Amino acid sequence: MDIASPKDKHSNRLATETSPYLLQHAHNPVEWMPWGEEALTLAREQNKPILLSIGYSACHWCHVMAHESFEDEATARVMNELFINIKVDREERPDLDRIYQAAHQFLTQRPGGWPLTMFLTPEQVPFFGGTYFPIEPRYGMPAFKDLMQRVAEVYRDKGEAVAEQCAALSSALENSVKQHSADAALLSTQPLAQAKQALSESYDSLHGGFGAAPKFPHPGNLAFLLRAGTGPEADPKALDMALTTLRKMAEGGLYDQLGGGFFRYSVDERWAIPHFEKMLYDNGPLLELYSQAWQITGDPFFKQVAEQTGEWVMREMQANHGGYYATLDADSEGVEGKFYVWTPEQLKALLPAEEYAVAEPVFRLNEEANFEGQWHLQYRSLGELADILGLDPANVEARFFSARNKLFMARSERTAPGRDEKVLSAWNGLMIKGMAVAGHILQRDDFIRSAERALNFIQGELFKEGRLLANYKDGRATLKAYLDDYANLIDAILSLLEVRWHQTYLDFAIQLADCLIEHFEDEERGGFFFTADDHESLIMRPKPFMDEAIPAGNAVAAYALNRLGLLLNDLNYTEAARRAVQAGWQPMFNYPTAHGRLLQALEEQLIPPQTLVLRGQIEELSDWQSSCQQQGFAAHRQVLAVPTDAPHLPEALASKTANDGITAYLCSGQQCSPPITSLEELTRRLVA
Repeated sequence: MDIASPKDKHSNRLATETSPYLLQHAHNPVEWMPWGEEALTLAREQNKPILLSIGYSACHWCHVMAHESFEDEATARVMNELFINIKVDREERPDLDRIYQAAHQFLTQRPGGWPLTMFLTPEQVPFFGGTYFPIEPRYGMPAFKDLMQRVAEVYRDKGEAVAEQCAALSSALENSVKQHSADAALLSTQPLAQAKQALSESYDSLHGGFGAAPKFPHPGNLAFLLRAGTGPEADPKALDMALTTLRKMAEGGLYDQLGGGFFRYSVDERWAIPHFEKMLYDNGPLLELYSQAWQITGDPFFKQVAEQTGEWVMREMQANHGGYYATLDADSEGVEGKFYVWTPEQLKALLPAEEYAVAEPVFRLNEEANFEGQWHLQYRSLGELADILGLDPANVEARFFSARNKLFMARSERTAPGRDEKVLSAWNGLMIKGMAVAGHILQRDDFIRSAERALNFIQGELFKEGRLLANYKDGRATLKAYLDDYANLIDAILSLLEVRWHQTYLDFAIQLADCLIEHFEDEERGGFFFTADDHESLIMRPKPFMDEAIPAGNAVAAYALNRLGLLLNDLNYTEAARRAVQAGWQPMFNYPTAHGRLLQALEEQLIPPQTLVLRGQIEELSDWQSSCQQQGFAAHRQVLAVPTDAPHLPEALASKTANDGITAYLCSGQQCSPPITSLEELTRRLVA
């Protein structure tokens, strides 16, 4: 379902775009233009500053500013008279968003957000900016029309001061990219210990999570804690922090108790009320984590959450062509959260009395209304409720799931939030990995097939002439891929190969890895730039190491390239991975909790994962593979079952042969044991 605004008397240059976010603004009275040479040339020719507005389709405050200002004739007249107005979908152009969010931070000394509103010179350098601006003075901010007039006056009358500020900002942005690489000998476990300590100090032992409201899931840090809490040197406190946080998030309103899937973040410390947008990039890593939590604990609650989330992905977020859609909006019928909230009276009208008696306390409707006089559903343990009600647990469970199904069906009749139906390679990589890991752990073949369909779509439609493309909508793929696209897809393919062998997938991973190193690596300092060497010229070329809304591309690349290199015995990949970790050492050392995924890459540089290749007849491999992957927490190793008759293997795999039965080749880093033909002996050698 598209979410473009209905057409009216206005139309601008966004009308031919495919981005649902840009199409929302295609009939504003503002003379919007997409980012491109036409708009930039016009700014230079007319010597007009650029008003750059960056947002995305599921963004609530983007909608607010659009309705207040961009649909207002008087505001539009000011914008059109004084500026060249450019609208950008930050999900399609994360390069521009990353640059101008960093510029906002330098200019204002505070974090940015969306909508991002920046005023640029015709040379693309920002000289003023902010996020949401109201149409009338409020929240301590001036009216947007007044602000624009003052900005235009400054640009016209104080050109020398603007030029000096722009030069200083450009220098600061350039210096921020020049990371200080660490010598390999200096890499140590210190950031790992610092991260555990910092997370422990900020941990909310009552509600789970870290720090105060608003609370975000931060899957990179949770994955780091799960790894720290398992394995040979398991830290019980790290494991408890991760599992408690996962449980509290899923019991609260951050999780959609009826439909599955997680919202973006919680506005309160108890995970009760979320910002109601659902993003593909959150749910992929969280699906992986909840599956792993069930693998570690055997707790059926974690399995239930993972299965419901995977089912939601297939039901609502996967296109007929196989790719995964990007987002679900926070709003429906112009109201945030309207689709999700209830009143007790609505439940009573839908449920028999015996089911309502269970649903009311489980969903916490017997507590105070928590969202503008209505109830956003939360969850209470069924076992705990059975004890309170004095009922058989099976009886309580049956009533609850019957009630839940009735409520889900009734909710499906409401006006659903809008869906952004573009396909993004990077976000698909995160979900392909989540579905592959969950499918394997939960033994859900439908999840695995879903992941394969998505990867087949990406490979077929978004990989052209040896290069990856970033986006797809309405049959068009228009943008060159970024670092995150390559890195997340390589990582996803490696996870999918552990589930089911496909030679074409390995070949695809190798092509992506070679392209990543050729076009993105910083040959001087190590690490990877966010954009390729043939990308359009922008005011900076970012090289990100810090996790943001999605994991840092450098971190994922370092992790995935190292594993691919260990699998193929290819130093080109392992050395590029090592250089990336070294390049990110200083920011990771200074602020380890902001680098959760890079911490995992560092750990695997210091303590290489076990790489296990099983060779034999395909019908005999599955039992060995399953047994090996069930030994301890599988995140500490990669296990691939390669059939004897697999054709055209790389030399490192082709040389690992099987004579009779199954032969196992087990390596830790570059150290490999002799071939193993006994499953009992192999099990003894695996990391706990």
